[in-house]
Amino acid sequence: MKYPAVLSFAEILPELDSFDTIIDARSESEYALDRIPGAINAPVLDDAQRVRVGTLYKQVGSFEAKRVGAPLVAANIARHIETLWHDKPRDWKPLVYCWRGGNRSGSMAHILAKVGWPVVQLDGGYKAYRAHVASALENPPQLDFRVVCGTTGSGKSRLLETLDRIGAQVLDLEKLAAHRGSVLGHLPDEAQPTQKMFESQVWDKLRHFDPSRPVFVESESKKVGNLRVPEAVMASMRASPCIALSLSRENRVRLLMEDYEHFCKNPDALTGQLAHLVQLHGNEKIKAWRDMANSGAMAELVDQLLLEHYDPAYLRSIDRNFVHFPKAQVVELGDIGEEDFAALARRLHAA
Repeated sequence: MKYPAVLSFAEILPELDSFDTIIDARSESEYALDRIPGAINAPVLDDAQRVRVGTLYKQVGSFEAKRVGAPLVAANIARHIETLWHDKPRDWKPLVYCWRGGNRSGSMAHILAKVGWPVVQLDGGYKAYRAHVASALENPPQLDFRVVCGTTGSGKSRLLETLDRIGAQVLDLEKLAAHRGSVLGHLPDEAQPTQKMFESQVWDKLRHFDPSRPVFVESESKKVGNLRVPEAVMASMRASPCIALSLSRENRVRLLMEDYEHFCKNPDALTGQLAHLVQLHGNEKIKAWRDMANSGAMAELVDQLLLEHYDPAYLRSIDRNFVHFPKAQVVELGDIGEEDFAALARRLHAA
């Protein structure tokens, strides 16, 4: 094969995991919005340079833009080779892409090939990749989902984490979305990804699953925080067998106190989030809950939130949205220790 090889995403996909490095040659802001999973960012033009060259192209013309852009491109690629790839062996096989698979990735691929590396350039760039993801999520693979259901605080996320740790196939949508799925589910130190990046991560997980083995997933709603679960994936989940996780309310309160420790340490953050529930519960009830938070009665507050908000909402939605829930396999957790979850995970994984 002659290098750089320019291949379509359909040609690249079967070998996507075999590349030593996937290089996103776009600017840092483009990379931050979405990218091929596992790609590193090595901009041919950074954000400021891209604006400068683009402005020249529009206001003066292509020649002037290329005259200014060429040394910038050359300097950036040289720096990446010197700092990122100076120690790569002759058989190092990178995949390079940019927005449309044109000048930026073409320039980098050309120079890497001149060095002697067997570089592949993605024809159509990120746009071709994104079109594939969108199409694939409209027709996801047929998987044997096992939907873990249970009221808030019953340990669904911990069970998925444990299942994943022991080698089961797990689609943890809350982890991919960086959100715990409820009105109080925002993670304090982690922003949610963009919708497109979330979809990229879901696509990447789905394509690696073995269809002959079950895939454990939580009984999510259509949105996880600000992100939408792909409709066809949600439809498949909702038509799948369910596992009903049962835990006493006392232990659910304990678990939530552990998982939402940041609210215990910062009651102001919790009271701010409670404002989202005013329409459902009224100002008087929200004021009472805020007073509990500010006075340190956090366990009592969590118990009331479960009894008056989360449990009724769960019971209203679960039968309607997950058609096999009435026939769910019921499993009970006696406590919330690590071994309790490990024992249950092993049992489910072996079934």
